[in-house]
Amino acid sequence: MPHNLTAQQLSAFEALHSPPRFATYLRETQGDRSRAAELCIWNTEVSAAFYSILQYCEVAVRNAAVEAVEAEFGPNWHLNRGFGHVLAPAKGRYSPQKDLQNCASAHATAGKVVAELKFAFWQYLFIKGLDGRLWTSHFANIFPGYDTSLSIKAARAKVHSDLEIIRHFRNRVAHHEPIFARNLPDDRDRILNLVSWRRPNLSAWMQQFERVSALLQARP
Repeated sequence: MPHNLTAQQLSAFEALHSPPRFATYLRETQGDRSRAAELCIWNTEVSAAFYSILQYCEVAVRNAAVEAVEAEFGPNWHLNRGFGHVLAPAKGRYSPQKDLQNCASAHATAGKVVAELKFAFWQYLFIKGLDGRLWTSHFANIFPGYDTSLSIKAARAKVHSDLEIIRHFRNRVAHHEPIFARNLPDDRDRILNLVSWRRPNLSAWMQQFERVSALLQARP
């Protein structure tokens, strides 16, 4: 539904977002300021819709990883030195070892640690190097809805690669960035698929609950 901004409101809307930021939408609409505003509003609405299913996805994957880690290292896994040792120092700026150490030293319980660890930590747990310690034994039980045409290693690798895409997408949504140029149906399907792997009995409900699909059909 068009929002029918007046000329004064349109100028205020553009100033609200700043000219450089609004220019992203102007380029997409060939300089049409009204259409650019409509696209910007739609981008906000579809981002909000994605946030809901992103939240379910992150919680599902995080709790799946915790379940596997607890099975191997016990309920106090965050204090278990053996678990710390399997977290090989990562290349680049992010270190899962340091993330765990910082959270474990600041919080007394595993539950508090889980809440504070970065999304990148949970993605890291799906690396190839942890197949033998975590996933060969636990993946099928923890992800009962996974695609059984895939081997456990291939399914675990898919989770890792999908989380890489989802994590970067989540950050764009969280930082209010434009997402309209992405393949949003693929993003939606990737997120819902991971949730269905973890809890297949929620798959039908998620498809009814999510608002992304309707908004994709209503893109201005």
